[in-house]
Amino acid sequence: MIKFEEALRIMTESAQIKGTEFINYMNSVGRVLAEDIKSDINMPPFNKSAMDGYACRKEDLANELEVIEVIPAGVFPVKAIKENQCSKIMTGAPVPKGSDTVIMVEHTESLSETKIRYQKDKSKSNICYLAEDVKEGDIVLKKGTIIKAKHIPIFASVGAVNFLCYKVPTLAVVSTGDELIEPEDKPKPSQIRNSNAYQMLSQAKELGVKVVYIGIAKDTKESTKEMLLKSIERADIIIMSGAVSMGDFDFVPVVLKETGIDIHFHGVETKPGKKTVFGTSKNKWFIGIPGNPVSSFVQFEMLIKPLIYRIMGANYKSELYKLPIKHDFKRKKAGRKAFEPIIITTTGEVEQVEYHGSAHIAALSYAEGLMIVEAGVTELKKGDLVDVRPI
Repeated sequence: MIKFEEALRIMTESAQIKGTEFINYMNSVGRVLAEDIKSDINMPPFNKSAMDGYACRKEDLANELEVIEVIPAGVFPVKAIKENQCSKIMTGAPVPKGSDTVIMVEHTESLSETKIRYQKDKSKSNICYLAEDVKEGDIVLKKGTIIKAKHIPIFASVGAVNFLCYKVPTLAVVSTGDELIEPEDKPKPSQIRNSNAYQMLSQAKELGVKVVYIGIAKDTKESTKEMLLKSIERADIIIMSGAVSMGDFDFVPVVLKETGIDIHFHGVETKPGKKTVFGTSKNKWFIGIPGNPVSSFVQFEMLIKPLIYRIMGANYKSELYKLPIKHDFKRKKAGRKAFEPIIITTTGEVEQVEYHGSAHIAALSYAEGLMIVEAGVTELKKGDLVDVRPI
């Protein structure tokens, strides 16, 4: 059994990028940039007004101003501003030559159709200056960026409508256990519905990964191996849920070894998810994960997600916040690093949800994050700062 940090290092260092392909910007959310994106223009491309008002000279603010032109957005000014002159200007329109200030229309008094007076003593420039945001040739998004909706207007602004992204892997999930049935079926005595397979498939979809569900393997070595071989044919990353411990019907580690997969570790000092297995073979990644749903969820978030993002070429770091705990916390066994489901109160404090262990799937429904309790820590006092990983 190895420490969580060592398991994470082994998994992420095993990652290999699958190649690149061109993607249209409107289909790019969730993908990872394989090249830097540079601006082909200055932004703003000219000195433009930040508001509706009048463009004038700051030195003339105390004087009556003659309105010589109206400048709508999208129209370049014809006349330059001279002493005691101004042009009515709309938000986003180019500022005329000679002016250095745009005064807000609501701070002016109309004296006639062509005369105004400024009613304040001073004014900001209210001008967005040429290239103050981005210069032509500047990198606006870096290689390795995980593309989100907030990046789409940047692509649109710099004309980057097609660009290189890393290819996405395909992930397969196999569940194991004679007790499992599919969600649409009614359980008989001793049966349970298969939930964690669909949970992990959904977690993978959120990352933009292609997913395939292989099915439920029976509690035999033959069935487990058959499902593994099907997965190898169809996917790059294979997750096998359940049958990873040391019981009479826990065949996943055995089958992985018999199939020629190089096992890097079997057992991680975490709670939940202690019996997690990881192996590789010929640009394929194999994870055996405990069958309890909280275990599978946590291990996917903490170990599998960083691996997937590394294969996708992403510069990924999980979010981590330090927040005060709302109450005292105690645990009897502290040999493993623990991930406890929590909510965050309106006052920014960490509060545990009711949690009965790794089979308590309902606890995740209310959880907003995982509180990380390091190995060796048996007690936390109210107000202590704890690490929280959002989920």
